[in-house]
Amino acid sequence: MSWRRFWQRKRRDDDLAREIESYLAHEADLLVSRGLHDDEAAWAAHRKLGNRTMVKEKVWEMNSLQLLESIWQDLRYAARLLRTNPGFFAVATISLALGIGANTAIFQLLDAVRLRMLPVENPQQLVELKIAPNDHCCNGNFVDRRPNFTSAQWEQIRSRQQAFSSIFAWGDEQFKLTQSGPARFAEGLWVTGDYFKTLGVKPLIGRLIDSSDDVPGCGSSGAVIGYSFWQQHYGGDSGVLGKTILLDGHPFNITGVTPPNFFGVEVGRSFDVVLPACAEPLVAGKEASNSLHRHYWWLAIIGRLKPGWTLSRAIAQVQTISPGVFENTVPEAYRPEQAKYYAKYRLTALSAGSGVSSLRNNYEQPLLLLLGIAGLVLLIACANLANLTLARASVREREMAVRLAIGAGRNRLMRQLLSESLLLTVCGTALGILIANAICRYMVKFLTTQRNPIYLALSPDWRLLGFTAAVAVLTCVLFGLTPAIRATRTAPAGAMKAAGRGLTADRERFSLRRALVVAQVAMSLVLLAGALLFVRSLHNLLTLHAGLQQNGLLIMGVDLSELHYPPERRAVVYRDLLDQVRATPGVDLAATANIVPISGSGWNEMIQIPGVKSQRDMIPWFNRVSTEYFRTVGTSLLAGRDFDRHDTVSSPEVAIVNQEFSRKFLDGANPIGRQILLVVGPGEPQHQYQIVGLVKDSKYQDLHEDFKPLVYVAQSQDKDPYQGINVLMRSAVGAGPLTAALTRAAAKADPGLSIAFQSFGAQVRDSLLRDRLMATLSAFFGFLAASLATVGLYGVISYMVARRRGEIGIRMALGATRGGVMRLILKEAAALLIGGLVLGTVLAIAASRAATTLLYGLKPTDPSTMVMAVGLLAFVAMFASVLPAHRASRTEPMAALREE
Repeated sequence: MSWRRFWQRKRRDDDLAREIESYLAHEADLLVSRGLHDDEAAWAAHRKLGNRTMVKEKVWEMNSLQLLESIWQDLRYAARLLRTNPGFFAVATISLALGIGANTAIFQLLDAVRLRMLPVENPQQLVELKIAPNDHCCNGNFVDRRPNFTSAQWEQIRSRQQAFSSIFAWGDEQFKLTQSGPARFAEGLWVTGDYFKTLGVKPLIGRLIDSSDDVPGCGSSGAVIGYSFWQQHYGGDSGVLGKTILLDGHPFNITGVTPPNFFGVEVGRSFDVVLPACAEPLVAGKEASNSLHRHYWWLAIIGRLKPGWTLSRAIAQVQTISPGVFENTVPEAYRPEQAKYYAKYRLTALSAGSGVSSLRNNYEQPLLLLLGIAGLVLLIACANLANLTLARASVREREMAVRLAIGAGRNRLMRQLLSESLLLTVCGTALGILIANAICRYMVKFLTTQRNPIYLALSPDWRLLGFTAAVAVLTCVLFGLTPAIRATRTAPAGAMKAAGRGLTADRERFSLRRALVVAQVAMSLVLLAGALLFVRSLHNLLTLHAGLQQNGLLIMGVDLSELHYPPERRAVVYRDLLDQVRATPGVDLAATANIVPISGSGWNEMIQIPGVKSQRDMIPWFNRVSTEYFRTVGTSLLAGRDFDRHDTVSSPEVAIVNQEFSRKFLDGANPIGRQILLVVGPGEPQHQYQIVGLVKDSKYQDLHEDFKPLVYVAQSQDKDPYQGINVLMRSAVGAGPLTAALTRAAAKADPGLSIAFQSFGAQVRDSLLRDRLMATLSAFFGFLAASLATVGLYGVISYMVARRRGEIGIRMALGATRGGVMRLILKEAAALLIGGLVLGTVLAIAASRAATTLLYGLKPTDPSTMVMAVGLLAFVAMFASVLPAHRASRTEPMAALREE
């Protein structure tokens, strides 16, 4: 049934329904006027009015069924047409799938990292406490400290706060599941008693930690395990309750299992084991306990607002208690100027309904930028498909003209063409969802490292489904509506003429296709320039001379915390371990260090240098290393000497500094022989170091940073060594064969040592995850966009050659050469390409500023990058244009004229 006949039938049905309604209303009035008020007359009137409603409903039901039947016919016809054009169907579906899949994948990650609420009871009532900026702190930013609070601060806040019905603190931890040898870890949490109560989480089996467990010295309290850990290690056995689990060598009875959908409050991180915070001194020991030291920042705090309280009211309340909290929690080790600075801290509150996350801080901006990039890819795909659809519509213009001539309405034809677009969109969306799932899992795996496993809840929710539906509808409109309108504006009489190729409508259609190609080229240049920026930025980081030799360097982390050795015994173990490692076959050089470079860890101190006038802002970074450290990591010694066997706990303390230390604090003067005094708090031992060496600059915490002033002090002079140390080894032997020998060497030094291995090169690569992610995905999207733009340009030029075949034949019959014909076609392609490149250059310069903070060693408007992008896209596009130009130059004049 045609669209016109459908509406004619519908008008007839509506007229009939109005007539029936009028007649039945008249009958009801007549019954009333006759005075028939008995039950029989009233029932008759009601029945007639009911029949009227029934008739009307049936009429509308019939109209709806006819409409659905008509739409079903359109879809079946569209499916038959697409089946006869498998090449077009494949190109269209794959293009849409890549565009929709990329957008859905990036949005799904953004949803999981930023938008999604925690799977807990009434998450909108949760609030996180933080330290706010003030005139003396942080340059207007929050104190960049996570975890945010000390145990002393937590106790003060819990006793003074009035805004929350319940409140809890928690801290992250990794618990060792092994007692010696290669270490295996479980992701853990320390939580206070109201953790699960505040979140409204119920146990799957057993019981969870509550306020009864929140008492000092709660060593007998049990452990709660996560659902995934329960499944992996206990096979989902409900008899797990009461079993013992060893964590850092301490036994805990398992008391409960959490529900499967609960991962904690930190997005990007899940947990395996939860312990009450009051058991932390038992596990860590008094010396290393976080909770027993007032200057250890290890807790974060979240509360649930009381009924009727708002976030702004809570902020006002916690700011009121701030002076008392910080005045009563000043760490004893703080110097007077530090204590004065500390007392000016102020509390504030932030909404925590979507959780907290360090992953969010690192990847929110890259994900937003990638979402914009994926959106441009989708626009390019839509422009490409609109071009293809216009080409198909031009081939079908005779069909459209015939259907218009025999009475089909333009709306009916538009519905038919939009049905084809809708079918393509549905197929592309379905395939795109599969691609999105693959991309999401790849990105989570890409970001997961051995030291930092990433957990994200990627299950679909209403935001994701709504976003995908909106993208699908927008896609259908973008590439389907305009071609459909253009196709149905064909003049029937003109289209039926043989000479109809030169109609104005055809020229307008071709102008639209040119505009689409220009837009494709412009957007592709934006993406290609961005991809080159990120790839070159990553290349700058990977080829950066960081003052260290990455290749062949292996790290062995050593932990003594479970052995509870006194300081003097730890020093002996470290010395014996280093001797055993150096004697291991395959190890060329070895040294120990408290801090491994480019690990994110750091240690700084305020110092004074006698004889230097300005003593302000002298805060260099420190590391404690053994002899042979600089040779092992490949940092050159420029002057003075290395640490040696004469540097002992009884000899004067010595230090080695780097070039940046000399430049910043000594104006580039020779530092050898100068003294460094540590500014310490009351009751702390005084340290005075004599500088005995100068080394080349090297990166300390991160490759992105500028060189920092560094001070290296001797491991052999440490009177109170840490309970853990890192052994760095340089070897030409592969890590696999070497680790077994090193494990045996560690056992010889002390059988109770817990060790873990990592390649230094892998650690550096892990520190560049964000850069690698941006370079990888932007390069993929840039390549995809350039390919789509090239295909679009090729399609337009091929279409132009086909439409001008007769003209080309006449030109060649009149003496035009093959080279002249090729120049004519390439001139057309060059015009489109130049237009797109000019527009794209302007857009790329404007858009590149969004990537400023993600680049290293490059400006967003780097001229060489822009020239490379323009040259690469121009070369590929012109190469694609040569093919149809060559085909045009091979046209036989007589064959072309006969077609005319």
